[in-house]
Amino acid sequence: MGKDIRVLVVGCGHMGRSHARAYHKIDGFEVAGLVSRGDGSREKLAAQLGGKVAQFGDFETALREVKPDAVSINTYPDTHAEYALKSLAAGAHVFLEKPVAETVADAEKVMRAARDARKKLVVGYILHHHPAYQKFIEIGKTLGKPMVMRMNLNQQSFGPEWETHKNLMRSMSPIVDCGVHYVDIMCSVTNAKPKKVHAIGARLTEDIKPGMYNYGMLQITFDDGSVGWYEAGWGPMMSKTAYFVKDMIGPLGCVSIVGRGKQGDDSADVDGHTKTNSLLVHRSKLDANNQFTEKDVVVDMADEPGHQELCDREQAFFLKAIREDLDLADHQRSALDSLRIVLACDESVRTGKIVEL
Repeated sequence: MGKDIRVLVVGCGHMGRSHARAYHKIDGFEVAGLVSRGDGSREKLAAQLGGKVAQFGDFETALREVKPDAVSINTYPDTHAEYALKSLAAGAHVFLEKPVAETVADAEKVMRAARDARKKLVVGYILHHHPAYQKFIEIGKTLGKPMVMRMNLNQQSFGPEWETHKNLMRSMSPIVDCGVHYVDIMCSVTNAKPKKVHAIGARLTEDIKPGMYNYGMLQITFDDGSVGWYEAGWGPMMSKTAYFVKDMIGPLGCVSIVGRGKQGDDSADVDGHTKTNSLLVHRSKLDANNQFTEKDVVVDMADEPGHQELCDREQAFFLKAIREDLDLADHQRSALDSLRIVLACDESVRTGKIVEL
């Protein structure tokens, strides 16, 4: 199998911790160092990993001293492109949390650098490794065209979660940061090209940087006639009613993800963003009396992985990509396409205009 891949983990917040635990657990990886601006989270994580992990407060120092085989970048989005480019230039493979960058041009630059360096670049699209969402897409493709896709993820955040969201909104809005996941699903199920987008947003607090909005809703029209919307809002003012909708409708029926919780549950619970109870499948065919010919079907997903298990699967894929020299062109293309769309939606919010793609 060869020597272990020595990974430098950059960012020790929620995702950084989860990915570090995955590297620690998976045979073939070794956590070679942790980087975080605040030493509290870094020291706590180091202790969880056995206490013998090198710790750094500065990324460039860590990269120079550790000389890692791979770098896992789990920082705020405004550093993604910079850290990825420096890691690739140092000869390391890169796992990069979504989104790739703040602009399409910077994302293209990172992907080009990975190709030129002949290093693997895996982007953190965790739903690519989620069995319920992959089944959701599979069933959606059987429902005919055009499709109507309705999705949201609103989070009533407070305490540390609100601080995290405010930090994220220094560089991008909720519909950009979270929207890439669900726009990616829409593109996957339709396999169609987006034609135009329209989006609206609202600034519901003065606790975020000037010009930023903490609620947004986007609409996409595809060239096959399919349409989709996605909404996301963050903050202590957000409602817990209908905060989790994942629904796809076609001429032949519909499929919905039935969340594990009930309305009013904790919308800030990260496991609740991914973990479901079941998929509900409805077929629209009618008989001569206009009665349904098939009963609705519930696809049980009760044994699906939780958030940490999904991170484990994601990092197992990263290891496989390195060890087996996987072609990641399609993976990177989907990350770039979804970023391009949500950034166009952000432009629509700020200009008040429909944006043609």
